[in-house]
Amino acid sequence: MMKLPRPALRLAKASRSVATLSLGLAMAFAASMQAFAQNVPVVRDAEIEALVRDYARPIFKAAGLSKAGIEIILVNDKSFNAFVAGRRMFINTGALLQAGTPNEIIGVIAHEAGHLAGGHQQRLRDQLERAKTMAIVAGLLGAGAIVAGGATDSRGLAGVGMGLATGGSEFARRTLLTYQRGEEITADRSAITYLDATGQSGRGMLKTFERFQSALSLSGAQVDPYRISHPMPQDRISNLQTLIQKSPYFDKVDPPALQQRHDMMRMKIAVYTDGQAAVSRMIQKDPGSLASKYGDAQSTYLFGSLNSALAKTDALIKAQPKNPYFQELRGDILMKANKPKDAATAYAKAVSLDPAKAGLLSVTYGQALLAVGTPDSLKKAVAQINNGLERDRENASGYRYLAQAYGMLGDVADADLATAEGHYYSGAYKDAAIFAARAQQRLQPGSPAWLRAQDIINQGKSAKKK
Repeated sequence: MMKLPRPALRLAKASRSVATLSLGLAMAFAASMQAFAQNVPVVRDAEIEALVRDYARPIFKAAGLSKAGIEIILVNDKSFNAFVAGRRMFINTGALLQAGTPNEIIGVIAHEAGHLAGGHQQRLRDQLERAKTMAIVAGLLGAGAIVAGGATDSRGLAGVGMGLATGGSEFARRTLLTYQRGEEITADRSAITYLDATGQSGRGMLKTFERFQSALSLSGAQVDPYRISHPMPQDRISNLQTLIQKSPYFDKVDPPALQQRHDMMRMKIAVYTDGQAAVSRMIQKDPGSLASKYGDAQSTYLFGSLNSALAKTDALIKAQPKNPYFQELRGDILMKANKPKDAATAYAKAVSLDPAKAGLLSVTYGQALLAVGTPDSLKKAVAQINNGLERDRENASGYRYLAQAYGMLGDVADADLATAEGHYYSGAYKDAAIFAARAQQRLQPGSPAWLRAQDIINQGKSAKKK
């Protein structure tokens, strides 16, 4: 569940290096994304993550990426965009919210998988190095001509030198952009191959590019097609339309159950990012659907009566008794009502029903047990949070709750080590090293916990040198 106070989502800062782009129109260089990626606002939600992984699984298999350990990260950004970095695929919540069908997001994932399977990131790094070399050489040639012009008192030759310096840099830039546009076309075509291999339509990809084309037309912007990193939307449509329409799966639609999950996801994102009015508008378009009832329950939980929210959630549970995320919502409501024991019961059901076995749900269950505060519940909290962290190692906030549970049990060494882990996965390596050193003083030398603390200390030392 997305659980920060409205209208924000639960966010975390993530430091990533980005090597390639995907669906954005305005970004010209991969390097321009690196500054953005240093503070990516990451959204954590078990339901949405499970759904997007279900979208991606068959595509990754078709692309030969099933065993590549690709992680999908949700980004709190309203624009329709996605990109890849290393073995991570980033998808904006704006894309999830705007996409009316699962097929549109599956097309996005297929495109990004094309970049990953094609090794485009490494090749783009090579191209960036080549472009820098071209610009440097042009600059040196230009400087040489300027010097020669000065020595011969020839203003004309000096002017040519300046032209070489600036023109060479522009040539390098345009060469890089041409390369990137070519890679985008390749990724588009790879996406169609993966969609055909999984028996899915490419219609969603066309819908996405039509959205971009409409936005571009409405903006009235005059875009130089040779100064952007992506082909123009209309060009992408023209390149793919015939290929997509020839597919035997062109008219295939998403299964109703998957569409329902997609609609519920969109309701959740709308209420947390845009507020009560936004989800109300969505509900009016399909007032009797389960997704609309879910959106109404979420909105009531955030903005209305907790008793009413609980009644609406119980009605949802009655309609789908095996839905873990309805039980999660019930737990959230009860926690907000200061009933942690009842909330823990709901979260326990959510964990038992969750087919994805999400670490987030186990950590949330542990939080409720922590709030109960009895010795027995604290021991259970430690077990649940540890179980969750085993499956979700980088959940920084989870370590903080674990540290609190250990502290309440009087286990200072493990509390310090958990605090160190929380700082470590937040990127605060120096603070992590301080708490790891404190933990080592109470841990058995050479034990797994002591060795882990030493790893964190070493990382802190490395951070000091930078």
